[in-house]
Amino acid sequence: MIDQLLTTIILGLIQGFAEWLPISSTAHLRVAEHFIGFQATPLFNVFLHVGTLGVVIFYFRHDIKVILTALVHRDFHSEYGRFIPLIVVATIPTGIIGLLYDEFLADNYQTLLIIGVTFIVGAALLFASKYGKENQTQITYRKALVMGAAQGAAIFPGLSRSGSTISGGLLQGVKREMVFKFSFLLSIPAIIGDLAVEAYLQRGTLAQDVGVNPIDLLVGLAITAVAGYLAIVLVKKLVLTKRFHYFAAYTFTLGLILIALALLGF
Repeated sequence: MIDQLLTTIILGLIQGFAEWLPISSTAHLRVAEHFIGFQATPLFNVFLHVGTLGVVIFYFRHDIKVILTALVHRDFHSEYGRFIPLIVVATIPTGIIGLLYDEFLADNYQTLLIIGVTFIVGAALLFASKYGKENQTQITYRKALVMGAAQGAAIFPGLSRSGSTISGGLLQGVKREMVFKFSFLLSIPAIIGDLAVEAYLQRGTLAQDVGVNPIDLLVGLAITAVAGYLAIVLVKKLVLTKRFHYFAAYTFTLGLILIALALLGF
């Protein structure tokens, strides 16, 4: 019982913090599974993602309310109304890349070596983001497509959703405040899509998880939500104070360590 609760807490913390910090929650969960033996059941994994979805909706509840109001009134020209077609356009490459990855690459690109290499790629992207010119206040459709593709690429363990999309926006010269907001709003349909696909693919296995302790599920969801909220607050602070790229040192070092361990046969 204690071991299970500890596993729940650790998985919840990893999912909550690493989902929104630019360090890749998927990669950290894979590393935890490999070295410590922690592994979330399909049902528990769904609950963890519900926690991350819930916290981003709560954090941006005002923005979402205004966007939905604009949608009801078919207002696509106001400040928030413009987000609607931009999010739709950006979600297209995210979905295409995600489906192609699940179909052709998922089984082969989750080894320690690949994750290590991907961490280094992500570190390079994070470090490069510090050189964004920030000379544009609006996100164009082309920029939205690039950020959507960056979010899609983050399906590879080692590439972070927030790290990829925020870096992609900054490198295109968009102001930090706009990049931060659009990046997280863009994540909402992507997470909903991930949840839907996961629930469909694991529909048979989910039914077999009826013996999972509901307390563990609720604890995991709560910890994920709290950790996720704190992570979003931290990311906003780092983005606005031009320190977002600091995480590159962590992901680069972790990537080197994982590559070394993989080559040594661990």
